[in-house]
Amino acid sequence: MRLAVLADVHSNLPALEAVLADVDRVRPDGIWVAGDLTGYNPWPNEVLEILRNRKVRAIRGNHDRGAIGGDTSWFNELAAAAVRWTRIHLTPASVGYLKDLEDRTRGTMPEGLVAMYHGSPRNDDEYVFPWTADESVVRVAGAPFVILGHTHLPMAFPFRSGLLVNPGSVGQPRDGDPKAAWGLLDLGARTFEVRRVPYDVEAVAAQIRKADLPHELADRLYAGV
Repeated sequence: MRLAVLADVHSNLPALEAVLADVDRVRPDGIWVAGDLTGYNPWPNEVLEILRNRKVRAIRGNHDRGAIGGDTSWFNELAAAAVRWTRIHLTPASVGYLKDLEDRTRGTMPEGLVAMYHGSPRNDDEYVFPWTADESVVRVAGAPFVILGHTHLPMAFPFRSGLLVNPGSVGQPRDGDPKAAWGLLDLGARTFEVRRVPYDVEAVAAQIRKADLPHELADRLYAGV
């Protein structure tokens, strides 16, 4: 079985559409999304409608919890401003969809258990960076396949206890590559391929400015930081 793994879409509709076009070419058996569907970019409702209609297996991230009334006191000002903007613009249907999502999920596949978290199995808001990832994350999860998001940095580490992966970010990459990122998790082969997809960054940046979101959010997309 092969799973398309997405994370940190962050309301970036053109990036999501480009990624899903690539996903459809690959034709995986399912789509899992590791949280932060909203935030930073100006299409929260459109993004949520697509994910809802495609019946993806998604969880909430910290931006999603913030958008429906969660604590944002620890957010930096750019993130907090985007959450405030998102709260104002979410439709009732979008709020309902986010409220119905879990903060973490597990699914039993023929090849073994798949566990997905936005932060980590220790804490939903923990950042597990490629340089801090270790086998303890997999052991705490208690699953041979562990999916994380939150850092916007792709990684894949095969440990004895299992495979730990992060697909990077669809909507706001931070690894120096502005192209949208997603990952193909092959459970049978126990491999993870990070795929990069170009999209119209200029159009997204222009819409961020037009929507009166912080202009810094537009500027960072060009460099993928």
